[in-house]
Amino acid sequence: MDDTPPRSSALMRVAIYDLDRTITRLPTWTPFLLHAVVRHAPWRLALLPAVLAAAALRGVGLLHRDQLKQVMHRAALGTLSPDRAAAIAARWMARFGPAQIRASARRQMAADRAAGYRIVIATAAYGFYAEAIARDVGADALIATRTAVDARGHLLPRIEGGNCYGEGKLAMIEAWFAAQGLDRATTTVRFYSDHVSDVPTFDWSDEPVVVNPHAPLRRVTAQRGWPQVDWDA
Repeated sequence: MDDTPPRSSALMRVAIYDLDRTITRLPTWTPFLLHAVVRHAPWRLALLPAVLAAAALRGVGLLHRDQLKQVMHRAALGTLSPDRAAAIAARWMARFGPAQIRASARRQMAADRAAGYRIVIATAAYGFYAEAIARDVGADALIATRTAVDARGHLLPRIEGGNCYGEGKLAMIEAWFAAQGLDRATTTVRFYSDHVSDVPTFDWSDEPVVVNPHAPLRRVTAQRGWPQVDWDA
């Protein structure tokens, strides 16, 4: 992927895609972790009770989603070198991608690219494995949740810089625009997502497109009159 800033933001077009249940049919985090544990570190299955306990706490509102994400990361992956993480992600992608990446998403990206849009994925998924999907679909850039790293550059089970979710996702997109030298006033933004947490980015975009929404987003879509598409049809 090429993150080189464009020479000029005049008349730029950017199409931003959510990942889980938008580009993919299923969420990606749990399938990735299951692959990593079963195929690369089956001894970590012994830590499953700790993950289930954390999920239960999350279910009753006693644990933040970011904390649960970090607990799952620690239990299933621990600390990983970047090369090890990339290798696991590549093997997972070879199994997950063919069945779970929506053909309609690929077609829409091709159409957007042909219409002059720069293709960007913005996701709460960790970048160390979402990169494999972004590369597979030919995205121009990836905006994702990052992990902290230690002195050796190894990935730690701790979120760095915030979760790319809800208002946080919009803030990261705006930071990416600034880093790329893109002027929002002269850039047309098209945004695709399935989830109500992305309402801030839908509102910020010029061309919101709702993809196979869950019930809460369907209600907002009906109120706002946003276009809706079915990528499973």
